[in-house]
Amino acid sequence: MLDKSVILVGYSGHSYVVIETALENGFTIVGYSDKDKINVNPYNLTYLGFEKSKDFMGWDYNASFVLGVGDNKLRQIIANFIESEGKKVETLVHKTANISKSVSLGSGIFINKNVVVNALTVVGKNVILNTGCIIEHECVLQDSVHIAPGAVLAGNVSIGERSFIGANAVIKQGVNIGKDVIVGAGSVIIMNIPDGKKVVGNPGRII
Repeated sequence: MLDKSVILVGYSGHSYVVIETALENGFTIVGYSDKDKINVNPYNLTYLGFEKSKDFMGWDYNASFVLGVGDNKLRQIIANFIESEGKKVETLVHKTANISKSVSLGSGIFINKNVVVNALTVVGKNVILNTGCIIEHECVLQDSVHIAPGAVLAGNVSIGERSFIGANAVIKQGVNIGKDVIVGAGSVIIMNIPDGKKVVGNPGRII
């Protein structure tokens, strides 16, 4: 097989932008994994079965994996399983993204178009940095975080595992966001947020 062969895990919605970035970066997608064969197949991909089933054909390929799943918890579970099988989960960075050379990137990350990540930021495993978001200096994003399109994290912001920052939300410099937090679209967060909370509004309030 080709050196840059990958298998897509999850084939709908978010996966479409992952597919296009993978292709633009020179990867060949040999097929996809999902619980069932998908009826809508806009990229004409081959169904290889479900990665946790006995008849999954993907293990037979000399290929790594890319994550097409948007859900934070599910993405983390899938990535951990694939790595437990001795396979690599690729990080994909769109060519238009601007990533400082001092940034630390984990495995399984997806960085979409026009994203900016500035100096000394640490990005954990399986993170999604979606279209046009801005991550300023010295931020820490733990594993399986999703930063939605247009969101802005000012400097020294910390985001806990599996948290979701909605589209066009703004997080004030130095704020700490806990694990499994949901920040609503357009919210402005000026205070620390504990684990497991939902926050909306300007200024953000816990609901």
